[in-house]
Amino acid sequence: MSGADFTNYDVRRVMAVLPHRYPMLLVDRVEDIVVDERIRAVKAVTMNEGFFQGHFPGRPIMPGVLIVEALAQAAGILAMESLGLAGSGKLVYFMAIDNAKFRAPVEPGCLVHLEVNFTQKRPRVCKFAGRALVGDTVAAEAEFMAMIADTPA
Repeated sequence: MSGADFTNYDVRRVMAVLPHRYPMLLVDRVEDIVVDERIRAVKAVTMNEGFFQGHFPGRPIMPGVLIVEALAQAAGILAMESLGLAGSGKLVYFMAIDNAKFRAPVEPGCLVHLEVNFTQKRPRVCKFAGRALVGDTVAAEAEFMAMIADTPA
């Protein structure tokens, strides 16, 4: 990992940067982060995920919207670390999703590798391109935008 000391970026550190908690926390660890450029993170998908009860019985598949949410959470970590806002209480709000494509199912037992790059970085609004991979297979990809804001009063 580059820049600041990003070794041991486990789930505890993820939770120190993101406000999400179970069942909505979808990043388990960060494998690599290059401040102002990119992040590689991981979501371990288990059969215990609540959404598998209904999506779909007999053929469990992670919903595409949750794959995109996992990408957005990885992007949130990248933005907070790049802007020096980790631990500040600021929030990263999803603003837009473009060109989302779902190419392969994500099933229980998969490790989803989340790769996100900045395409534009400003102090309050950032744009990203991301893809979710299972092994070498692209499961999903999207472009998205997020806003950095204060926690509501």
